[in-house]
Amino acid sequence: MNKPIRDWAAQRVWIIGASSGIGAALAQALLQRGARVALSARRTAALQAIAAGYREARVLAFDFTDDDAFGRAQDELCAAWGGIDLIVLSAGTYAPMRAWQLDAKGIVRLLDINLLAPMAAAARLIPQLLKQGGGALALVASVAGYRGLPKAAAYGPSKAALINFAETLYLDLAPRGLSVFLINPGFVATPMTAANDFAMPALISPQQAAAGIIAGFARGSFEIHFPRRFTNWLKLLRLLPYRLYFPLVRRVTKP
Repeated sequence: MNKPIRDWAAQRVWIIGASSGIGAALAQALLQRGARVALSARRTAALQAIAAGYREARVLAFDFTDDDAFGRAQDELCAAWGGIDLIVLSAGTYAPMRAWQLDAKGIVRLLDINLLAPMAAAARLIPQLLKQGGGALALVASVAGYRGLPKAAAYGPSKAALINFAETLYLDLAPRGLSVFLINPGFVATPMTAANDFAMPALISPQQAAAGIIAGFARGSFEIHFPRRFTNWLKLLRLLPYRLYFPLVRRVTKP
């Protein structure tokens, strides 16, 4: 469905959300494969620690929700590289939230980072990729966006909207020669999931997640989801009618 990416030595990659978790692991894995990688997030010191020892690494620290700062970083990177082959929008946040815990300020902050910032970034990046005549955009969502789940009253909807956005981008951009990748991880051991107070099935490391993403890029998949022993079951649950889905989720999650 997308142009496969296998020769990383020829790739110019920009990862936003590269200071920890999946983004950091993916940055290290691609640097080890010879890619030129720009690392972005708010924490300069964390980015510099990841980039240390890699000649092809470049640090661009800024707040992802600051559209003007994003534009300046994009201009700087394009001036230095002459273009960008792959952008991975991996920045995100999570806060467990039940219906009776809904917090307006917390919801706005979560949506700003998880949904509005990626959409604003796409608005800046797509004209650049079209001007180049090629390239790829990858959005990191979550299997939590497949259907409603307990403790995800804000997080789940933000990822569901991001999934829909990625699908729409693919429909519009694939005929124009651009690749759009949708990355839906299951549970990954990161500082973000450390907030969970429940057992996380099929929990994997950030390094395993990075390997799954790279394998998906090599296949040219639109949706890259992992670990499949978990995500395939969630895909089946999407097919159930509500009268079966709701009781099953209550029984499994014991909310």
